[in-house]
Amino acid sequence: MEGQRESLPSVGNMNLGTATIAFVLAVVFVLAVFAVPGLHGQTLSPLHEFKGGRNDGGTDGAYPHAGLTMDQAGNLYGTTSAGGLVTNDCTGLGCGTVYKLLRKNSGWLLYPLYNFQGGTDGQVPEGRLTIGPDGSLYGTAEGGLATCYGSSSCGVVFNLRPPPGICRSFSCPWTETILYRFTGGVDGWNPGADLTFDRAGNLYGIATDGGYTGSGNCVDFGCGVVYKLTPSNGSWTESVIYQFLGGADGENPWGGVIFDTVGNLYGITAAGGVMSCEFGCGTVFQLSPTQSGWVKNTLHPFQGGNDGYFPETGLTSDRAGNLYGSTASGGPGNGGTIFQLTSVSGSWVYSVIYGLSGQLNSQGGPAGPLTIDQAANLYGAATGDGAHGVGSIFKLTPSNGSWLFTDVHDFGGEDGAYPYDGLVVDSGGNVYGTALQGGQFSRGLVFVITP
Repeated sequence: MEGQRESLPSVGNMNLGTATIAFVLAVVFVLAVFAVPGLHGQTLSPLHEFKGGRNDGGTDGAYPHAGLTMDQAGNLYGTTSAGGLVTNDCTGLGCGTVYKLLRKNSGWLLYPLYNFQGGTDGQVPEGRLTIGPDGSLYGTAEGGLATCYGSSSCGVVFNLRPPPGICRSFSCPWTETILYRFTGGVDGWNPGADLTFDRAGNLYGIATDGGYTGSGNCVDFGCGVVYKLTPSNGSWTESVIYQFLGGADGENPWGGVIFDTVGNLYGITAAGGVMSCEFGCGTVFQLSPTQSGWVKNTLHPFQGGNDGYFPETGLTSDRAGNLYGSTASGGPGNGGTIFQLTSVSGSWVYSVIYGLSGQLNSQGGPAGPLTIDQAANLYGAATGDGAHGVGSIFKLTPSNGSWLFTDVHDFGGEDGAYPYDGLVVDSGGNVYGTALQGGQFSRGLVFVITP
């Protein structure tokens, strides 16, 4: 999307995977300048540093765009947007991988679970994995039909299951099943976001493009949809529960959707809304189920000033039902905002709880959702913020009606760079995440920050 961070899909001609690779290549020079360790006094340790694809000696993957998912045993699961198999559909860097990190004695071992093949199988997974009610993994990836608006794919939703029986080797590949292949029309395309289950076992997600193509920025590629996948007799049926109309309605949903306790869905659009920004400043929306379908309500249209603009992350809710999110740009410090939405007497009140520092239009704010720990602290990863401009980890602590900001870690290149998704915090206060770039091989890493 012109005027937005390079990782966002272009309204014109850049798909999600192409944008990620372009971003990676663009930051190589920056990493050469800032290849220094992180701040002293912060205990950041790499759990795994990615090597790359088979063409350059590594089958573990490269460039982990997505964050991590932790199971009840404390194992970590994630994806890399490149690496693994190199095919005709994804030459050079590979099609992407799914991996598991298992604690082994005092360290961690990475087990490859799946290498994407490209084409109809899928490629470039960029959303976090979801552990389903059955204990298997669900996710999204580019890849689908052979052609989709000139790109290599329209996108897929996939499921990964472990092999039956006991695995007696280092690597026992999991079995992939494609639940749905997007066609690039009214059903949507570019489903590069997290998935959410409802209590009945249905899956919900967003496709950044596709859907309505009637006017404005929607004409060529559509303004995006929220979709539902319903299981039936071993197969899944997709239905679009809302298609964005562009303009004031919002366009290009991002980061997935979340449920509240009564069945409403919440999410953001990265564009649309108030058009003081080039393609609109973005919105926060609510979808409520009714007998005649889902009804949309815009909770906040971003103005492009102190309230921030270009929200790129999904939302997070606390036990009281308050919503938290972030914007990539704008705000009091120009580096993006951390915001809260509180329901008061049937209306939603928007407030900025912290403004990140940065240069005007730098778009260095968080690109992944915030994480709430057991003490109601908020953790986040700013993609281009920090002392060296290649990302930071921060913590916001509630205190007497306000929030105290702590800079937990500033990345410098060798210890990682450009954390592009949210974090996982365990019961011991350890913070786990991924960095898209940096590390020993400059292909990204998985890290832990210990308290």
